[in-house]
Amino acid sequence: MSHISDGDREWEGVSETTEMCGISVIISGIRIDLSSLLPDIDSHVTEAQQQLLSVDDLKVALRRRGPDSVGGKKVVLYSNTSVSVEGHKVFSFIEGEEENKREKHVLVSCKNRSGCCLSANGEFREQNNFYVVPKSVVELHFIGATLQLRGINPIFQPLVDNFGNILIYNGEIFGGIHVGSDNNDAEILLKSLGECCSCNRHVDDKKSHSCDSIGGISVPEVFSSIKGPWAAIYWQDCSRTMWFGRDAFGRRSLLVHWPNSEDSRLLLSSVAPPSSFAKISDENGKRDLNFWEELSCGIYSIHMDALETDGCLVGEVKMHEWTNPMLRGLIKWERALVQPTPDNLQFSDFGYEPAQSVLLALRESVMRRTAHCTNFQAVVHEASHLDCVPVAVLFSGGLDSMILAALLDECLDLRYAIDLLNVSFDGPSAPDRISARAGLKELRRVASSRRWKLVEIDADLSKLTSEKIHVMSLINPATTYMDLNIGIALWLAAGGDGWLYEPPGDDKIDEDPLRVAYNSTARILLVGAGADEQCAGYGRHKTKYRQGSWVGLDEEMRLDMQRIWKRNLGRDDRCISDNGKEARFPFLDEDVIRTFLDIPLWQVANLDQPRGIGDKKILREVAKLLGLHQAAVLPKRAIQFGSRVARESNRENFGSNRAANQASAGSAVISRPS
Repeated sequence: MSHISDGDREWEGVSETTEMCGISVIISGIRIDLSSLLPDIDSHVTEAQQQLLSVDDLKVALRRRGPDSVGGKKVVLYSNTSVSVEGHKVFSFIEGEEENKREKHVLVSCKNRSGCCLSANGEFREQNNFYVVPKSVVELHFIGATLQLRGINPIFQPLVDNFGNILIYNGEIFGGIHVGSDNNDAEILLKSLGECCSCNRHVDDKKSHSCDSIGGISVPEVFSSIKGPWAAIYWQDCSRTMWFGRDAFGRRSLLVHWPNSEDSRLLLSSVAPPSSFAKISDENGKRDLNFWEELSCGIYSIHMDALETDGCLVGEVKMHEWTNPMLRGLIKWERALVQPTPDNLQFSDFGYEPAQSVLLALRESVMRRTAHCTNFQAVVHEASHLDCVPVAVLFSGGLDSMILAALLDECLDLRYAIDLLNVSFDGPSAPDRISARAGLKELRRVASSRRWKLVEIDADLSKLTSEKIHVMSLINPATTYMDLNIGIALWLAAGGDGWLYEPPGDDKIDEDPLRVAYNSTARILLVGAGADEQCAGYGRHKTKYRQGSWVGLDEEMRLDMQRIWKRNLGRDDRCISDNGKEARFPFLDEDVIRTFLDIPLWQVANLDQPRGIGDKKILREVAKLLGLHQAAVLPKRAIQFGSRVARESNRENFGSNRAANQASAGSAVISRPS
């Protein structure tokens, strides 16, 4: 198998220093107006007496995602109510600024006014009828926890520029914004955002038109240009506007708590803290499952201003349209060729070109996600390449993970080993364990120069009481047994704590395999999410095809792609990242999605053919091009069934698989202990 070295190509946006980040913000002391976003929600929420979680609660949860550093910044806003000033002016400062700098800022802001509203130590004071009402004080706590992935210089978030703008960013820039090989993604993004126009037109207009000024660009235009996964929170100081959002496919988690009677603050966070999960209850001890929700994919703003009547601060939330035409096309997920003619179907073999185009797009996607991935800890501690495993694959031995493993072998320097992480709740008997061992053998055949490490992670569901409670907080706001089963399988697999499997040699087939305790230190984890949605891999796809033929199949696949952020990706990101690992999804690269949509549907899948042949037909052809002939015919198995966690969960919670099926266990809401 051929290999692509890092020096063969300089990828736009692949930076030498980057990190994953857990991000959060708490906004308190302001009335949030949701009328334009959620018209059915009452925006006039009174200040709650009890707060259900604290800044420290969020830091504890985020530190698991970003164990290398945790930082915070607090922005304070206030308005004057001077009788000598027409209208009300809003001021802001970052807590912890040098006192003389803050005093200078306030004096400049109050130029030609009759006094200053802050003393040198930041306390409110009255002078010449110029004062601030305490209830007009707003606080924004920004928190960032960092997982360093490559480079030797530590990075700390939140990032602050010279103009008081603040960015906390959890993502990668693979294109759209140029990031040099010696630059950091978040720092370059902050620079680009700092050059954006701050005129109110961008905040007031949901359509996010370009700025009228020469060379002007809006914040939505910058975020829309990013190719890659991201979630971000950005404070634009000069306009008193907080921007936030997540990429169009939701590849990075971002949860939101809209103000309500239980907690009147607005909160955003990569993950729900376990403490909030434990505290949210009614008088009967029943958990309120609606405190957090997945933030819908998109770009949002909260512009903060003072009311003309009394000077109290109010923040209006608006959602903005994507400005990138290419991205809008991918979101619509429209395929040009859906319905075949009889002539299109007369040949069972559709040729070499479609599979080759998918292979090329996937190879480049994997390269973008693994280039320059020198392990940060290995650099700091001067570990040898033999000990350094920078990238692992969530590995079932099935079609998707085998393709990713083979492509990773082509893209990653041969000095590094590759960890294949496999979880089983039934020891060597689980289907995924059997296929993983077979997959290891096939990978060693097609890529014999690579050091492949199959990491077998064994689990006993009945002994994971505290772990299940923890994972419940990670899947929150998801509530079903299916989500819990998938979540705990992903969480354990990403942890990488298991046994290194080494099969007996061909001349010792009667001997037991060698297993040595092993913990994977790889911080980047390739995951096959998105393959089934785009290539008709689910059983329901065949059902829709039988009911509505090709049009029905296309509609179901579009629905899957447009809801993957809510059903899968947020949950998966939280469960994997909780181990200090970053999930990367090569099948959900923008260019890969475009490639799939450019191929006629009947060349992507042919559901008239048997299972293991017609479903995900295009990927089976890709596997053959990679020499993975055994993997090319494997049937689809979801992780909860392949690992047998669903079977064990059914027995534990319903008594048997039959009882679980009768109770529709997959969609049943978890019975949570009080």
